[in-house]
Amino acid sequence: MNQDLIDGKTVAVLLGGTSAERAISLESGNNVVNALEQAGARVLPIDPAEANWMGPLNEVSFAFNLLHGPGGEDGTIQGLLDLMRLPYSGSGVLGSALSMDKIRTKLLWQGAGFNTPDFRVLEANSDWDAVITDLGTVFVKPSLEGSSLGMAKASTGNELQAAYQHAVTYGTEVLAEQFIEGAEYTTAILGDETLPSIRIEVPGDFYDFEAKYRSDETQFFCPSGLDSHDEAALAQLASSAFQAVGCEVWGRVDVIRDQVGAWHLLEVNTVPGMTSHSLVPLAAKAAGLSLADLLSRIYTDSLGVRHAQD
Repeated sequence: MNQDLIDGKTVAVLLGGTSAERAISLESGNNVVNALEQAGARVLPIDPAEANWMGPLNEVSFAFNLLHGPGGEDGTIQGLLDLMRLPYSGSGVLGSALSMDKIRTKLLWQGAGFNTPDFRVLEANSDWDAVITDLGTVFVKPSLEGSSLGMAKASTGNELQAAYQHAVTYGTEVLAEQFIEGAEYTTAILGDETLPSIRIEVPGDFYDFEAKYRSDETQFFCPSGLDSHDEAALAQLASSAFQAVGCEVWGRVDVIRDQVGAWHLLEVNTVPGMTSHSLVPLAAKAAGLSLADLLSRIYTDSLGVRHAQD
């Protein structure tokens, strides 16, 4: 990291929080705290789950937001920091709130002409068999949750109803997304650039919470194996889809490539994991960037966005 950027400044790292992704947020946040301290910064770790957590924010000049899930990625903390006029990392209120909402992100992408798997919004009285007839095998997802929490695969009406009943425990809005057979990729966005794509291979049916954080069998390939033409096409798609939902600075776009080579957008993550084994640091490393380099870019690009909005 260019230490001149933070010389004489104190920065906060927001971590933990109260969402179902708290444990991962703590791991991400502590990894970032260590990297910033090693680069010479004075760092205040701040956990919104603790009492009187807002007071220390008055002591800092910038906040690195590593809060995953609701409260951290949905525009809530972004709105608070905007009101405090405290610069922070990543997307603002609009991009955070919209991209956290899988249903409305997909509606926007469809309206803008992007390719995303067909879906249905589920309710307690949905016709489960009709949804399966229309879409075939589906992935059931809470609309406002991350890390694949509450997600399940369903191929029959009974399976779909059971999957909905599980997903709705994570939030009232649930969708069933058409299953696309193919390889899963993710592309990290950093400012006006994209980092090398990552191909994900999982031992089970899909990239769920177990595959993301616990399984030793999940494999990540970076470089992903795409040729230069396909890598450029995926980079352009990811960047355009990211900007279309109002996201800024950094994030990650997940896609599926079907059997005939077409790309299908899945979702956007505006506060990706920053643990020692997370995907954005992996892509950054493939691009020749250390974690400190990555944080430096996020810091400078975020300041540019915040100052432009003042």
